[in-house]
Amino acid sequence: MTRLGRGFSYTMQNDAVSPVSADVVFASTRFPKYKIGANNQIVEVKEDTKMLSHKEMVARETALLLEQQQRLSVRDLTSKFEKGSAAAAKLSDEARLKEAASLEKHVLLKKLRDALEALRGRVGGKNKDDVEEAIAMIEALAVQLTQREGELIQEKAEVKKLATFLKQASEDAKKLVDEERAFARAEIENARAAVQRVEEALQEHERISRASGKQDLDELMKEVHEARRIKMLHQPSRVMDMENELQALRIQFAEKSKRSLQLQKELAMSKKGDKNKQRLYEIDGTEALGSYLRIYPCSDSAPDLSECTIQWYRSTSEGGKKELISGATKSEYAPEPFDVGRILQADISTDDQTITIATSAPIDPAAGLGNYVEALVRRHDTEFTVVVIQMNGADQPSQSIHVLHIGKMRIKLRKGQMTMAKEYYSNSMQLCGIRGGGNAAAQSVYWQAKTGLSFILAFESERERNAAIMLARRFAFDCNIMLAGPDDRSAAGT
Repeated sequence: MTRLGRGFSYTMQNDAVSPVSADVVFASTRFPKYKIGANNQIVEVKEDTKMLSHKEMVARETALLLEQQQRLSVRDLTSKFEKGSAAAAKLSDEARLKEAASLEKHVLLKKLRDALEALRGRVGGKNKDDVEEAIAMIEALAVQLTQREGELIQEKAEVKKLATFLKQASEDAKKLVDEERAFARAEIENARAAVQRVEEALQEHERISRASGKQDLDELMKEVHEARRIKMLHQPSRVMDMENELQALRIQFAEKSKRSLQLQKELAMSKKGDKNKQRLYEIDGTEALGSYLRIYPCSDSAPDLSECTIQWYRSTSEGGKKELISGATKSEYAPEPFDVGRILQADISTDDQTITIATSAPIDPAAGLGNYVEALVRRHDTEFTVVVIQMNGADQPSQSIHVLHIGKMRIKLRKGQMTMAKEYYSNSMQLCGIRGGGNAAAQSVYWQAKTGLSFILAFESERERNAAIMLARRFAFDCNIMLAGPDDRSAAGT
């Protein structure tokens, strides 16, 4: 390919440039001015206010081409112009002036083609072939540009059609939303009205119910007051009479029981014949659980009990095998649950003789105690208020009030929040009635929590004391532990 050198020169005549076709409209009366800018792009220089002739414009363009530092062929010029056209198209698209930009492209291509046509008339040989090739490329570029413009116009129409469709769809959706919103508001209003009617009906029903309920309650109260009045008018004397009769019967029964016990003792003494003359001591007291028995002298010749040695025993029958009650060496003894159904005996030993006395009948159980214990067994833990009399043999102050917890697995003694002892049922634990101690023996127990820790506890009543012993032994038996006093041997069924 022939290139234009720096030494190329020619003489421009006025008739050398052929006229431009008449169907092209130029924005100006002269050929535009081009310049190579950044990234090898062709930039059109703004027009001067001064009008130039065609001869002057061709001369200026020739001078600019000669000033290039590198040699440019017509193909390179066409490539750079094509890049400039693409850049111009992009700028035109961004400015949304596609139609104006398209017109400018056609104008530029037309101008370039006219310039190359004029140049083809002045060159010859290979240069002329290059120019013709460039003209063919420009024409092909114009065809591509026209096709591209058609595609853009078609795309623009489709986009416009899509925008119109979306706009219509948006309007339809908005209309549908408005309709649904109106329908929902109407439904909400209807629901609110229905709820309000239901609330009013419920309030009315509640008001009527309260009024009727209050009226029924008032009538019931009137009937109760009337019944009470009638009862107070007619029954108090009868109830009082029944209570007095019951109290009198209780007193008579106690007297008869005491008399019967005395007769049994006299009968036992008469059966023994001559021994009756030598009886020096007797056992006094109710032979039942919850009382205490006391040995007293019944003869002036009887030695003082303080000078004698006393030992209590329990046996299944009079004359049967005796079981020693360890620690029961005082003249007083309070029966405990192990003694129920057994005869109690006491051996009184002096220097030269031993006297044996016994209860006239087996020890009777306390009335109602069994049912009370059965009710306590249903509980997981039962509390008893106790007073600690002794701890490890040392006396305690009378204000030492504690709480004894008897549970299914353990026994705990506490004072307020402080725990004094808490032990599970074991073979080392012992629990029995206090063996001696006067009138308070019927309300006291001996409890050895473990080896080296023992207490003497006083309960509020004989009933509480015996219930605590029976309850603890019941729970211990469920744990395969036989809970008894020191050295006691007892059958499992007791």
